[in-house]
Amino acid sequence: MPLLQQVLEQYPNEVKVVAKNYPIRSHKFARAAAVAALAAGEQGKYWEYHEKIFADYRNLSDQKFLDFARELGLDMEAFVASLKDPKHQRAISKDVKDASMVGVTGTPTIFINGIRLRNRSLDGFKAIIDAELRKKR
Repeated sequence: MPLLQQVLEQYPNEVKVVAKNYPIRSHKFARAAAVAALAAGEQGKYWEYHEKIFADYRNLSDQKFLDFARELGLDMEAFVASLKDPKHQRAISKDVKDASMVGVTGTPTIFINGIRLRNRSLDGFKAIIDAELRKKR
């Protein structure tokens, strides 16, 4: 996230981050975390919730998901109801299927205009972004 933040600061009008879900199978709470982030997103707190998940990913639990929601001041009744909404499971399944179709095998995997980022440095981001911007001109 700090690197993505740098990219957004350098390209405030040209770059937009779109997150897709790809919960890793080896993490017991990965899928539940994805659902919780989507539920928080319904209240405009997706990224804040996402940050909490990744800051404490080794200690995730159903209780932690509720704690994060309370810390962010979410409407708890709406959040809990949203956790049970099957649309989140469907969205995650679609993201996983789409990711598999383009060869994603782990997370994070980053694409810039459909180009897979291999060099995960600021220079790597800039090289692809600048090349894509030149194409648009």
